[in-house]
Amino acid sequence: MSGARANAHFVYLAQTADGAYYCGYAIDPASRIRAHNAGKGAKILRGKTPVRLSFARRFSTKEAALSYEASLKRRSHAFKLTLSRRWSRLRKRKA
Repeated sequence: MSGARANAHFVYLAQTADGAYYCGYAIDPASRIRAHNAGKGAKILRGKTPVRLSFARRFSTKEAALSYEASLKRRSHAFKLTLSRRWSRLRKRKA
């Protein structure tokens, strides 16, 4: 693993086919989403595919990422929806 990648810790939101959100921690969110869609990983997402990456935030430490993940899991669906929409708009601007 490269030096820059070794310090990458992400919190991500996956949106399920039925519109629900799943919050998780990963080193590589894109590969984690692929795993969810392959039926591996969180059992709660099995049968709710396809899931898509709707938000990701990078942290320099695992502790910071896990702390943010815990706080994000307590947030409302409406908050996660707003967060997802803002992240999507930012990504479109960068593209």
